[in-house]
Amino acid sequence: MACPLCSTKNITHSPIMNMLRSHYAMDISPEMDGEKVRVAGWVEDIRNLGGIAFIILRDRTGRMQITAIKKQNPEIFKEITSLTRESVISAVGTCQKNEKVMNGWELLLEEMEVLSIAQTPLPMGVVDKVNVDFDTRLDNRIIDLRRDETKAVFMIRHTMLGAAADFLRKNGFIEVHTPKISASSSEGGTEVFRIDYFGNDAYLVQSPQLYKQMLMASGLDRVYEIAWYFRAEEHDTSRHLNESTAIDIEMAFIENEEDVMKIAEGLTNAIIQKILEENSRELEVLGVKIDLPSLPYPRISYDEVVEILQKEMDFKWGDDLGTDEENMLAKHLDYDVYFITRFPLEAKPFYAMADGKYARAFDLEFKGMEISSGAQRIHDYEMLVSRMKELGMNVDNFEDYLNAFRYGMPPHGGFGYGIERLLMRLLNRSNIRECILFPRDRKRLRP
Repeated sequence: MACPLCSTKNITHSPIMNMLRSHYAMDISPEMDGEKVRVAGWVEDIRNLGGIAFIILRDRTGRMQITAIKKQNPEIFKEITSLTRESVISAVGTCQKNEKVMNGWELLLEEMEVLSIAQTPLPMGVVDKVNVDFDTRLDNRIIDLRRDETKAVFMIRHTMLGAAADFLRKNGFIEVHTPKISASSSEGGTEVFRIDYFGNDAYLVQSPQLYKQMLMASGLDRVYEIAWYFRAEEHDTSRHLNESTAIDIEMAFIENEEDVMKIAEGLTNAIIQKILEENSRELEVLGVKIDLPSLPYPRISYDEVVEILQKEMDFKWGDDLGTDEENMLAKHLDYDVYFITRFPLEAKPFYAMADGKYARAFDLEFKGMEISSGAQRIHDYEMLVSRMKELGMNVDNFEDYLNAFRYGMPPHGGFGYGIERLLMRLLNRSNIRECILFPRDRKRLRP
């Protein structure tokens, strides 16, 4: 019986597959011996032994061996031997059990369609053992993504985002999308990207912070967003980007910041659990072993941090925690994941709720790197305006934001949770640029 999609005999397509592929490599098993399948992917290697040739074909899930016998189809055999590495083909054949080859099976080639010929030489190798410098990899990111290690990071990232969405939805959060262009800088800072908006000044938002808070007055009292951050900071480090992504949440009717922290640690736990369940193959490729931290995560106050750091370096109460301080603190702790709480009020943004000289705020640290920052927010209009004036902010620039607080705003709080930062720490990557597809920093605007 012919396939209704492509007229190829004896092929059963998955309903969601197109006519060029019926199965991925990992969909096929030795138990399918004798079945006809269609596969597609990139030619990783070709070995011509005269009367027989082998193609190592790679797709998203893995590799497979395609075996071609010259006397059975001389024309296809000739075409195979002229293929270049990384060319794209679709092949039809019979699955044959063979314990001596990868996966325990091979595909006996019957038909082949060359979909694209790769030019030579390649700008970088895919499976070659020769080291490629990082800039070359980023300049040729599409080819870099064909490499097992690079692809593994993004398969794990995919799992992370799915786990986050599942956890948040199960806990009553609604997914939203807030504007990325604003008439004013979102948090009152100066490190923003200014753009021309039909002759008027506008800004790429630093985060969805103010919009999230406004939504707390709408009745959508638990929201989350896979958000983009745009920050015009002139960093040049291995842990900073000028365009990054985050999981942002805001939740209303809280008693204090501890309610928010419980969501942050539950989210982290759910993400790590799901990665351990679904990405054992990718973790093996990366040579990474992940331990699931115990709940609840330890809490350490800013005052305690000061005591620890003052023994090792010049650090005084009120100072911000930079890279050196975070790394030094981590060396003194017996756990990888922990909250820092009760920061000085002046160290946190204007919307953080005050508790005397402290802010009801927290940072979630993972192996010496802040992966999340959050707080209980000010929900009282007069208190919020007073705080903005104390800091010398132009209240008129925040009219739309403040209006949301005039007509009934419940107590609320939230956090921003760095996607690339968590991946960097979880997967022991040395540079945050490895954890985003097309990194943007002060030196890189391409590809």
